[in-house]
Amino acid sequence: MADMTRLLLKNLTYTYPDGTEAISGISLSVAKAEFTGILGYNGSGKTTLLKIMDGLLKDFQGSVLLDGVDIRGLAPREIYRKMGIVFQNPNDQLFAPTVFEDVAFGPMNMGFTETEVKERVTDSLRSVEMEDYAKKSIHHLSFGQKKRICIAGLLSMGHEILLLDEPTAGLDPFGEYQMMNLLTRLNKDRDVTIVMATHSVDLVPVFLDRLYILSKGRIVRGGTPEDVFTAPEDMNQVKLRMPHIAELIYRLKHEDNIPFKKIPLTIGEARRELIEVFQGSKNE
Repeated sequence: MADMTRLLLKNLTYTYPDGTEAISGISLSVAKAEFTGILGYNGSGKTTLLKIMDGLLKDFQGSVLLDGVDIRGLAPREIYRKMGIVFQNPNDQLFAPTVFEDVAFGPMNMGFTETEVKERVTDSLRSVEMEDYAKKSIHHLSFGQKKRICIAGLLSMGHEILLLDEPTAGLDPFGEYQMMNLLTRLNKDRDVTIVMATHSVDLVPVFLDRLYILSKGRIVRGGTPEDVFTAPEDMNQVKLRMPHIAELIYRLKHEDNIPFKKIPLTIGEARRELIEVFQGSKNE
């Protein structure tokens, strides 16, 4: 496509059978090789939105276009050749006895030869830094390793778009950053398009290209992380908070009158702002 848009949602609305409106009037686009975040509190509609994008829920109003084609007109096989979803709990997706068998299941059912399957499994496991675990039992893996195997299973089928539901949930802080660094590497080095649903505001500004805030099934704000995170009061209205470092500098600027030029979202940005303020005060 000329504009390189992979996913395009137009006026998307979804209502559960009991009459609850889970998604309401959502319009957004995801470009090729973009790392996009859907940020929202638990119950805001993030998982439902990902399921609609992946074609798992089709009884919706509006449209979802995958490479310009309405997803409701595509067969599951056509969707899964390009895009797949990783759910919050990897135990809901992994079923084979060993890592190799689980990752091989998709390409085997797509009709690849034994040699091709082996190559795809090896390459995808290498991509998630799990190549030495091919013969391991799934039950012997850690929670974070299981999440990596779920991602490898999608990569082995050639998926170019990953939909991730809370990929860092259940991980310790070091595990969170390992997972985000892995996803960033897939995004930057392999041009994998990623849509990540999360409520982790501190990870968002470090890694994402574009961010949408979801509240009560509606997109209430979208843009770069710098565009979205503007003030703690705005975040409170949608039951979220600013990144810790951003809220600290915001308070110092507006309550203690320290002359910061911008509100940084990462430690690196905050360090530069602090140095500039301190150097400015020394020169006065």
